[in-house]
Amino acid sequence: MARILSVDLGERRVGLAVSDDEGRVAMGLDTLSVTGLKDAVRQVAGRAGERDASLIVVGLPLTLAGVEGPAAGRAREFARRLEEAARRPVEMWDERMTTAQGLRALREAERPRDRARGDADRAAAVLILQSYLDARRARGEGGA
Repeated sequence: MARILSVDLGERRVGLAVSDDEGRVAMGLDTLSVTGLKDAVRQVAGRAGERDASLIVVGLPLTLAGVEGPAAGRAREFARRLEEAARRPVEMWDERMTTAQGLRALREAERPRDRARGDADRAAAVLILQSYLDARRARGEGGA
């Protein structure tokens, strides 16, 4: 199994995580500062190439009720453009609560406030990817 890159898309920051080669564990990678969707696509496509990712998983921000709003539409447009730019398959994955979970974990770890936002985006990407990997494994699709 090859590496999988995950993305927590934000307006100004994009959190990234990558799997190990066996597809079992998600690890935080970077938090990118971006100036818009086009810049986010360019930077993430570059990271996918650098990490030799075979697949990119983009967090899909649904409401608590599971409804897609404007942020989900933006994520879908980003994923469409990213798939073209990176020349890799892109899958959407429900990211409900991952940013909140990431912030909670950072508060519990007592991270300084000035680093918390970027760390939260990266932590959200880790949570998105780990839940994706766990679901694949549960379906018998990858990892040991």
